[in-house]
Amino acid sequence: MQHRPQGLTRVTVLDDYQSVAHSMAGWRDTGHELEVAFVPTHIADDAGLLDLLKDTDIVVAMRERTPLRAGLIARLHRLELIVTTGMQNASIDMDAGPMVCGTPSLTSPTAELTWALITGLMRNVPAEAASLRAGTWQSPGAGLGEGLEGSTLAILGLGRLGSRVAAIGRAFGMQVIAWSQNLTEETARAHGVERVSKAELFRRADVLSIHLRLSGRTESLVGEPELRSMKPTARLINTSRAGIVDQAALLQALHRGGIAGAGLDVFDTEPLPAGHPLLSAPNTLLTPHLGYVTRQNYEVFYGGAVEAITGYLNGAPVRVLASGTRAAHG
Repeated sequence: MQHRPQGLTRVTVLDDYQSVAHSMAGWRDTGHELEVAFVPTHIADDAGLLDLLKDTDIVVAMRERTPLRAGLIARLHRLELIVTTGMQNASIDMDAGPMVCGTPSLTSPTAELTWALITGLMRNVPAEAASLRAGTWQSPGAGLGEGLEGSTLAILGLGRLGSRVAAIGRAFGMQVIAWSQNLTEETARAHGVERVSKAELFRRADVLSIHLRLSGRTESLVGEPELRSMKPTARLINTSRAGIVDQAALLQALHRGGIAGAGLDVFDTEPLPAGHPLLSAPNTLLTPHLGYVTRQNYEVFYGGAVEAITGYLNGAPVRVLASGTRAAHG
């Protein structure tokens, strides 16, 4: 790649929901003249994105909040570089023209939120907190909480994140079991986890926590048969991707009492629209995709984005996910 000429570079940072991106990194420290626009609202349609990005040279995408597909990218004639937070993004067409670079990320925030959802559900924290504010002490309507020690934590996907969640489960005194299509006995044993069959994973789970990537193999992997095989006292936790769970089957299971509850941080449509059926589903603890949303992770994300922009403008790109085919403009 040729060294890029100096000049004003327009950068658009998408989906800055909490209006914090400007303070998470040194956007003025690249050694280049940048004009950076931070967009706090989510723009879902291509027409709106085209209008927003038509004069943009570099887009910074927060995870998979906004899809950047080939048809849109082809109309963004100035766009040279896309930086995605993290090192993978299924919502970006990697071969559509611009270079795509990634950033480092932390595992701990999502693991921590997973446990916030587990403990919140098991101890009925949302209902008890609301009851207390309404003037009732230890409400009988909230139900009796369940302890973790001695119960079974079922991990669906024992990778970098799943193994971290498993370790915390062991620290709580839980029996930890796991299954995924490629999980070996050796890997399970190395993490102090019992490898079981898929059917046994669902049947034995007191808490089922999902930590798989969404792909053709994992889409709707948790469907009506799997949910029906679970204990009516079991809780399902999903901080991975909504598409791994059949959403209609999950709603049915919640309404019929097939499972005791669900803690969800990911949804089929994000942001979750008003009136979505999950908002009124019983025994749910819902968070707005906060798994990776911590100050520390945002500093890593946006600091990595500035590093990627600097490397690109200096002709030495870093963490390249797709090499790109467009020449830099002057």
